[in-house]
Amino acid sequence: MNVIETSIEGVVIIEPRLFKDDRGYFFESFNEGEFTSKVAPVRFVQDNESKSSYGVVRGLHFQKGEHAQAKLLRVVRGAVLDVAVDIRPGSPTFGRHVAVELTEENHRQLFIPRGLAHGFSVLSEEAVFQYKCDNFYCPSSEGAVAWDDPDLGIDWRIPADKVLLSPKDSAHPRLADLALCMNM
Repeated sequence: MNVIETSIEGVVIIEPRLFKDDRGYFFESFNEGEFTSKVAPVRFVQDNESKSSYGVVRGLHFQKGEHAQAKLLRVVRGAVLDVAVDIRPGSPTFGRHVAVELTEENHRQLFIPRGLAHGFSVLSEEAVFQYKCDNFYCPSSEGAVAWDDPDLGIDWRIPADKVLLSPKDSAHPRLADLALCMNM
């Protein structure tokens, strides 16, 4: 696998080695030994999958404290714009984000370490999104940042009138407000 560093420490793009022939293709989507040596020593404990239609924006979610999660994300059908926002107190890139297009054609994956908020927008008619987590989901430890926080400046690549949100995702605080409440 090819590992591409981003502008946020610990956030990397992973391009698997693809083997193609007239029958189709094969690739390893995860190999613990190679991942540990090239990216980070992480033990994943939970796999998640979501299916969404064009214009859906999910996020920006995170887990707090001892329930924080590192994630390895990929798309198996369609295309998404995957976004990671650094919310680690004291980080030199606090409040900055990385946005990467993950598609069924490019087979790219994005690794997000603990301490970052995560979200994605669906760019295709439909998308099936899978991700591994290194910690179990804990409802009492969930947190989120407003997907449209102007201070973050994220271009979700969806026209505003086409964005589809859950009621919960439409009511998250801005990062500045969240930082004040949490003494970040």
